Amino acid sequence: QVQLVESGGGLVQAGGSLRLSCAASGSIFSINTMGWYRQAPGKQRELVARIFSTGSTNYADSVKGRFTISRDNAKNTVYLQMNNLKSEDTAVYYCNLLVLTKNYWGQGTQVTVSS
Repeated sequence: QVQLVESGGGLVQAGGSLRLSCAASGSIFSINTMGWYRQAPGKQRELVARIFSTGSTNYADSVKGRFTISRDNAKNTVYLQMNNLKSEDTAVYYCNLLVLTKNYWGQGTQVTVSS
């Protein structure tokens, strides 16, 4: 059984920073992709950033240059450093783990950016 536990969400003013963390536990194959998605009210869930076990990364265009994803393979943990936050970043952020073809999701953490 794989579990993902997220932390680090909250309320921040525009221009501020937050760091999200997600720790995975259970039977995790070493070759996997970890990432962050977000879903704002009335919108579809979208990819924010992801990092492969090789260390390669992908970012949504809207967060490039402001967000940085990283991972600690020894701890099965992925981080999302979010800088220069904007009101449009307000959403529930979900951690994702992709192992082969199976997706696992965290419970979500709220990020609210006030303008």
